[in-house]
Amino acid sequence: MPSVRVSTKGQIVLPAEMRHRLGMEPGTMVEVVDAGSHLVIVPRTEDAIRELQGIFAAAGSLTEALLLERRIDRARE
Repeated sequence: MPSVRVSTKGQIVLPAEMRHRLGMEPGTMVEVVDAGSHLVIVPRTEDAIRELQGIFAAAGSLTEALLLERRIDRARE
């Protein structure tokens, strides 16, 4: 996994290999998604929302996780 440095202006440079593989050219817009402990950078397409759907599917249902956490809290009381 390549590392990049954040400049004093908050900018980063994506490695050329990644830009070429993803077809990113100068001026390409990207979506930056705050995923809590990390950021996800996705090249913007005409249908950016559809492309981002399911990005957190591996994490499971957030509703189920919240309900489980509430059940655990109630059991502690």
